[in-house]
Amino acid sequence: MSDSQVSEAVAKLYNTYPFPPEPILDEPPPGYNWRWNWQAAYSFCTGQKPKQNNIRILDAGCGSGVSTEYLVHLNPQASVIGIDLSEGTLAVAKERCQRSGANRVEFKHLSLFDADQLEGEFDLINSVGVLHHTADPIRGIQSLASKLAVGGLLHIFVYGELGRWEIRLMQEAIALLQGDRRGDYVDGVKVGREIFANLPETNCIRRREAERWAVENYQDACFADMYVHPQEIDYNVNTLFELIDASGLEFLGFSNPQVWDLNRLIGKAPDLVERVKTLSERDRYRLLEVLDPHTISHYEFFLAKPPIAKQTWANDHELLAAIPEPSPCIYGWQDSSNFFDYNYQLVKISDAEWKFLLACADNQNKSVAQILESVEASLENVRSLKQQQIILL
Repeated sequence: MSDSQVSEAVAKLYNTYPFPPEPILDEPPPGYNWRWNWQAAYSFCTGQKPKQNNIRILDAGCGSGVSTEYLVHLNPQASVIGIDLSEGTLAVAKERCQRSGANRVEFKHLSLFDADQLEGEFDLINSVGVLHHTADPIRGIQSLASKLAVGGLLHIFVYGELGRWEIRLMQEAIALLQGDRRGDYVDGVKVGREIFANLPETNCIRRREAERWAVENYQDACFADMYVHPQEIDYNVNTLFELIDASGLEFLGFSNPQVWDLNRLIGKAPDLVERVKTLSERDRYRLLEVLDPHTISHYEFFLAKPPIAKQTWANDHELLAAIPEPSPCIYGWQDSSNFFDYNYQLVKISDAEWKFLLACADNQNKSVAQILESVEASLENVRSLKQQQIILL
């Protein structure tokens, strides 16, 4: 298909099944996603708080507005623009944001390739689950990169081929059975569900669906997005970095770093750990995905337009002078030293760390040094809190 035919087919899918299909609420969305919080994301990427919060955010391929809604509510000083090529999905996004009070947002009917029609540059661009559905992802990422401000962040999510092998097989099976009815997405969902219902329970594709995807695919919109999408390009680490290199941006890291920790796979083998140290960063990533292919069904990562300053807080004098504050993406920390961290995982910190964290509440101008005068904690406690993304500096 030509670029325009791909865009038309993708728009037709999402006009038929607006996505994501999350319910619309008459209140702000629950909880947080730290990747959509400018302060938390900037701190994760650079080690330090951003200098300003009155930023411009672009939600590129905003779909039904689930991410857009969070971007507005989690960044109260920001202005947000959402773009998408599906008019039907944009209508849902507008209603979603209107009803939840997300009023600092503007929506435009544009594809990623037309981002140059937007005025100015953006400090944060979010593009989740979009590039892999375009006819030319390299042109798409370059289009987004051209709208990113110097020092700005681009967050991207694309599919991984190794962890989606059974999805690609089912996509092909549905297409074969649809024949000349391909592009009829309602029929595609019907065919796909009938296949799953009739495959033997021992069938590996049926088992994988039941174990991994069935809960989210309960809704037809999710099933259609996964199994009858007209355009999908999946990546491995090697092709992913070809895409990243083509952007001209700096790779800052995966936004799910715990997944990319080789120690969880071979950490008990000292000889292998030593051999890993001789590998390049990209070869380490490739090693992990070939050792644990089922886990890597997608890649989520941050890029930046250089130069972008980073801070490690290795210098004691710099750390003592920093102004700490609790991360906006932790929950329950005021009541207990056992609370939910930025990934919504339960974390337990020491009494000294908790006392320091409590002293950071509503802090506007006290430095680490000033707080340590009244709290029995150490600089290592402070560094630990920062490393765990519990405080911002």
